[in-house]
Amino acid sequence: MRLDKFLKNSRLIKRRTIAKEACDQGRVSINEKEAKASTEVSVGDKIEITFGTRTTKVEIIDISEHVTKDLAKEMYKIIE
Repeated sequence: MRLDKFLKNSRLIKRRTIAKEACDQGRVSINEKEAKASTEVSVGDKIEITFGTRTTKVEIIDISEHVTKDLAKEMYKIIE
């Protein structure tokens, strides 16, 4: 699954266009490497998202194409 689509489906970022912009600006990294929106993600990858002074680090647990709002938080676990 593409990184921008995962961020939207997991509801870490509200919209896919915003997720793409964050990736283009270098605010998202996978396994400590800067990532483009089209980068493929897999289970076990660690994603770091920086917005302003806030940084969120998560590990991917599950990848699903269609997920409900309640189950979205089960797609990842927060590391720090």
